[in-house]
Amino acid sequence: MQIKPEDIMKQALELGVTNAAVVDVNNIEFSQEFRELCEKNTCRQYNMNWMCPPAVGPLEVLEKRVRQYKQGVLLQTVQKLRSCFDYPGMVEGEERHTKIIRKLVDKLKEEYKGIDFLPLNVGPCTYCPRCTYPEGKPCRFPEKAMASVEAYGINVMSLTRKCDIPYYNGENTVSYVALILFN
Repeated sequence: MQIKPEDIMKQALELGVTNAAVVDVNNIEFSQEFRELCEKNTCRQYNMNWMCPPAVGPLEVLEKRVRQYKQGVLLQTVQKLRSCFDYPGMVEGEERHTKIIRKLVDKLKEEYKGIDFLPLNVGPCTYCPRCTYPEGKPCRFPEKAMASVEAYGINVMSLTRKCDIPYYNGENTVSYVALILFN
């Protein structure tokens, strides 16, 4: 069965994604700067998660992996906040976004058996409450683990612009992005 980007976008929108667009894989820009942001450890996941640097792999390897895919879909959810300081609202938005993306990926893998997918989400992988990486143990669910777009060094602002998806969605909002690549 052949998969079309439009089918993924339709399903994503039905699940609650705000914006969706087809991605030309050749237009994806990579930057070491984004990996350096990970290394600053603002989110406290650097060297703590299988899907975050350094465990996720070097940028050159990740870029090569992305370039193996022919098609992609960029997905964005927008969360309204009570104020720009609404941290609980931001967390709720990220959790909602991740649930939508996980549900979509599971649905796609079931519907399109044999299709090679690379789903990239937002932030560190949160499938397990506690990642085994710091303990030196293997990932418990490698088929469910998802790295972030940023961990792959992808310039999200540039990609949203090229896909005609707004990066900024207005005052008191926060936007989350995922990228699903497939062959």
